[in-house]
Amino acid sequence: MVDAMLGSLVRKLRAFGFDTLYYKEGDDEGIIRAARSTGRILVTADRRLAAASEKSRVTVLLVSGATDSKRIRSMIAGAEAKGLSLEPGESLCSLCNGPLVQVRRENVASKLPRLVAARHRRFLECTECHKLYWRGSHWKKLRRLRRYFVAQPVGEG
Repeated sequence: MVDAMLGSLVRKLRAFGFDTLYYKEGDDEGIIRAARSTGRILVTADRRLAAASEKSRVTVLLVSGATDSKRIRSMIAGAEAKGLSLEPGESLCSLCNGPLVQVRRENVASKLPRLVAARHRRFLECTECHKLYWRGSHWKKLRRLRRYFVAQPVGEG
């Protein structure tokens, strides 16, 4: 469960395969209740919300940093300090958190920009909102961020 301050991080976490709910509207008590009732870890950059969450016995990861890279590293460090393991999975829809399935280019070509359909071979579609994905220019940026989730051997890092 990620608070409204971290929308960009939500999209990245979903792309990395973390089932992530985005709490865009509501007060601190509401997000704490939602995290507790769904059994989710709360991710926030808000110190007061983090303190209130801990008092309410909700696991919280307080992130810091102005970039997604710094936020991810601080989130991983916080998880390690609490003995939590953050393992990325299969990518989810960055828009709605739905599962993605591979689709044939010829089945979706009419929904794609002409150059994208001509240039790319592999496409994924969200089973919920039907957003289409392909390995465009953003892919390299995501791969650089995803490396932070790969466990380092003891003694390295």
